[in-house]
Amino acid sequence: MSDITESQQPASTGPAPAVNLHVVVGYDGSPPALRALDAAIRLMQGRRGAIEVVYVAHMAAIDMLSADAIVQVEADFDEIEKELRASAATQLNGTGAAWTFQRRQGSIPEQLVAATSAIRAAHPGDTTLIIVGSSSHASHRVMGSVAVSLARHCPVPVVIVP
Repeated sequence: MSDITESQQPASTGPAPAVNLHVVVGYDGSPPALRALDAAIRLMQGRRGAIEVVYVAHMAAIDMLSADAIVQVEADFDEIEKELRASAATQLNGTGAAWTFQRRQGSIPEQLVAATSAIRAAHPGDTTLIIVGSSSHASHRVMGSVAVSLARHCPVPVVIVP
C-alpha cells in the first residue's frame, strides 16, 4: 500500500538540472591565494562552468603619489600581472577546468564582487561564488581583511579557504 495520495508527488530521484558553476578566485600569488585556486579546481571537478582568476591591482593612497610614481606603479602592476597569469596557468594546466584570468583596478572586495556581477549578468541562472584565501596578517585582525569584508557584504556565496 502506498502512502502517496493523488495530490502528493514523490520526491525526484533523477539528476539535478545541469547548471553551470562560475567560481571567481581572488588571486595575488600568496600561499592563501594558491590554496583558494586549488579549492576552486577541486570544486569544479565533474561540473560544467569556469574559474575566473582575478588579480586586483590595488594602489593605496594614489593621491599621495606623483605622476611619475604612478607610471612606475602601473608598470609594476603589468609585470605582476604577467607573473600571476603564468603562475595560475601552471596551477590550472592539466586540470581540465575551463578558466580565464583578468586584472582589475581598485578595492579588492569591490572588484571581486564586480567580477561576479558581470558573470551573473552574462550568465543568468548559473551559480556564481567567490573563493578567497584567509589572511594570516596580524594587521587584518584589527583593520579587517578581504575575506571578512566579502563575508559581510557579498551578494553571492563566499568560500574562505584557510
